[in-house]
Amino acid sequence: MSPLTRWLSLAAVLVLAVPGMARAQYASDAPVQPPDTASLRTEPQAPLTQEGQLPPAAVPAADAPEATGAILDGHLRYGAFLSGPGSLSFILHHSVMGALGGFFTQGVANGFSLERSSREAMLAGTLIGAGLGFGSSAWWQFYNWIDKPMGYFGIGNSVIGGMFAAGFVDMLTRDATALAWASFVGAELGAWLTATIAGGQLPLDDGMLVASGGGWGLIYGALLLAVVHFSGSKISGKTWTDSLLIAPGIGATALALAAMKYDPSPGQILRADLFGVGVGAVVLLLSGLVLGGFDQPTPYVLSFLGSAGAIATVSLLWEEAAERPGLVGLGSSRSKPYRCVWW
Repeated sequence: MSPLTRWLSLAAVLVLAVPGMARAQYASDAPVQPPDTASLRTEPQAPLTQEGQLPPAAVPAADAPEATGAILDGHLRYGAFLSGPGSLSFILHHSVMGALGGFFTQGVANGFSLERSSREAMLAGTLIGAGLGFGSSAWWQFYNWIDKPMGYFGIGNSVIGGMFAAGFVDMLTRDATALAWASFVGAELGAWLTATIAGGQLPLDDGMLVASGGGWGLIYGALLLAVVHFSGSKISGKTWTDSLLIAPGIGATALALAAMKYDPSPGQILRADLFGVGVGAVVLLLSGLVLGGFDQPTPYVLSFLGSAGAIATVSLLWEEAAERPGLVGLGSSRSKPYRCVWW
């Protein structure tokens, strides 16, 4: 091969190789696209239990079965006969109260004689009273929802009603039969007024407020009578009895009316009662010991004022929301950080 031919061949090879080298250089200089990280990311899997099943938290919750049944006053009926959780105590209360009322009214009228006619009258009164109490209460609870507060506080209100009626009638007459019937009728009125006015869905705080009023009516009535008695105006035993029987009814009625406007919590009511009893008892004891006896009005006046002041203080100046400040801000709709629940 001549030298000219070799140079021509070399030039042809170079001409053909330059474009390939340029493309290789361009490909090496181009940026490399990063891999898709989403395809490389792994999702954590729920751990398996010893039985090889998913834990309860990882299993999708099934829809709760829809409650089906008879609805009474917006609540699911408790049973076929009992309407609510307080129905049993409501029926037992009225049945026992009717039986006791029939027994004592007939027993007092016959002087609790052991003669056959007297025993027959007491037996008939007991059975008739129990039957009427059971029938009326069973009928009422069948058509009206009865919650537990209604069943429990109805018992206390019947006691307060019976005491009030007995004390009031005792001021008018000393007839034992009239007193027995007045106590029975008053107890029935106290129970049925609670059922009809307060309703079967009686709130716990309203029931506690009325019961608290009855207790404080008795306490403050006794303190006021002691102040009058040791101030020089002697009070007879009959006046003491009648006044102390009537006082709980007045206190319970007053706070029942107050419950229509005020809405204290059960904790606030219980706290006020404990503070009032504690402060009043301590003041009465200390003042009686310091002043040399309890046959003077000063200890009773101080006890009255001390207990009333303690009740007012813890009722108006105790903010329950401040006891758990970390939980108040979650879902709280109050416009102010502090607000008294009494208004």
